[in-house]
Amino acid sequence: MAAELDATDRRILTVLQKEGRITNAELSERVNLSPSACHRRVQRLEDEGFIVGYVALLNARRLGWPTTVFVEITLQAQADDVMEAFERAVQRVPDVLECHLMTGSADYLLKIVAQDTDDFARIHRQYLARLPGVAKMQSSFTLRTVFRTTALPV
Repeated sequence: MAAELDATDRRILTVLQKEGRITNAELSERVNLSPSACHRRVQRLEDEGFIVGYVALLNARRLGWPTTVFVEITLQAQADDVMEAFERAVQRVPDVLECHLMTGSADYLLKIVAQDTDDFARIHRQYLARLPGVAKMQSSFTLRTVFRTTALPV
């Protein structure tokens, strides 16, 4: 799929990943296209699923969610029904930002935000301890985020 992108498409995607609110006129200047050609390309990138949406990235610390916790989950079994039940349930936990099916020692890795350790204890008690099929959980608290990006290397 990436082979379908030319250098101009890649420049458009690079700019939009970092500046999603840029105007079409500004974007067209940055990627050296006419505004109408730029608009057509962005529309095509959206239609073909290269661009799946636009979001505002929020400051978790300013909003009162300064604590990030990564939780490794090991299930009792890796049967389809057990995994499907877990995946349905974990999607309903409001504090979970990401859930990844993993290789290695854990079956899933969750990224969770909390106000503090007491709030994480509440999340654990109210949600995590009730997730179906869980055999083991290991939580790791982030001390400091050294680097974070949402930009893919296009």
